[in-house]
Amino acid sequence: MVGLITPGQKESEVDEYLKELSFLTETAGGVPVKQFVQHLEKPHASTFVGSGKLAEIHEFIREQEIRLVIFDDDLTPSQLRNIESELECKVLDRTNLILDIFARRAQTSHAKTQVELAQYQYLLPRLTRMWTHLERQQGGIGARGPGESEIETDRRIIRDKISKLKEQLKKIDNQMTVQRKNRGNIVRVALVGYTNVGKSTLMNLLSKSEVFAEDKLFATLDTTVRKVVIDTLPFLLTDTVGFIRKLPHHLVESFKSTLDEVREADILAHVADISHPRFEEQIEVVNRTLLELHAHDKPTILIFNKTDKYCHTPKEQDDLTPGTRENVSLEELQQTWMANNGQQASVFISARQKTHIEELKNMLFREVRKIHSQRYPYEQHPAAYFTDTRNPETLR
Repeated sequence: MVGLITPGQKESEVDEYLKELSFLTETAGGVPVKQFVQHLEKPHASTFVGSGKLAEIHEFIREQEIRLVIFDDDLTPSQLRNIESELECKVLDRTNLILDIFARRAQTSHAKTQVELAQYQYLLPRLTRMWTHLERQQGGIGARGPGESEIETDRRIIRDKISKLKEQLKKIDNQMTVQRKNRGNIVRVALVGYTNVGKSTLMNLLSKSEVFAEDKLFATLDTTVRKVVIDTLPFLLTDTVGFIRKLPHHLVESFKSTLDEVREADILAHVADISHPRFEEQIEVVNRTLLELHAHDKPTILIFNKTDKYCHTPKEQDDLTPGTRENVSLEELQQTWMANNGQQASVFISARQKTHIEELKNMLFREVRKIHSQRYPYEQHPAAYFTDTRNPETLR
């Protein structure tokens, strides 16, 4: 794992980023061995890190027989070529790693098509003459123009594939739009949040369903919609793909139809992992992504999950030591800025331990009822629809 500490960044911050990169690597099936970090004003134009650091990395991978080096930032095509030439092993950047995980996690044809499109869009500017053909060229007269080089043929093949995949996604998008319209005016609640904060576990708990949940990044790629009823009030609950720091642009583009579930939701249930050391930053990443999706102004419930990992032993009343995740109590958490931000309703829960779920359900009920009563006012005041209350049947 290789990362940079640039001006304005703390070493602990970059260390946390590399831990996330290690978790991504494990999710993809790799085994993280060592982290390399360098202080630089800005990334080196040709090799991202300095020549001395690159030589140090090369020496280590030669001694330890390392087969893969992963950089925590995106590399330009020239940087990628130069680094691979210097290190003499396979090199990936953050985007490539995330795309690989998405490709492994995709189950439905919809998710597979979206991932494939993002992969080809990523690969197109990174082709070199060493690129191996994606498929055999078709023979026949006129199949290849005079003097067309190998790299041009490969680019043409990828552009053709991108066009076909975009057409496929258009058809799927239209089908999903029809599906969303067929759901009628029932209130929609979308679970959003950073990846691996427990959205799918919470979905299973609220909807009594069996959505796949795992302690891995991007366990859920496909959107799942379930009907939930709280105290006779029905609504649709949607589990969406998790967000992440530096989410690749190609993925946001290709997952447009999946993210439309977030755009068209009436209420957002923003789940945060309070046990994560940088959960405030994760919340900010999700808020920025919602802003990009034009979905930031919806009614939102902020759900702080995994309190079982945060609150262990309550502090004694006369204990003057600062509160940490080892000694802070849930009551103390409820007095912090997190519970009193003034803009969003918030609740502290543990989906795994099923703590404070009733409080969350009551909060969801209140928010859903507000919108439901606006859409179906006759359910609250049926008499208002009768001009003559003496004979309502004839005027119904």
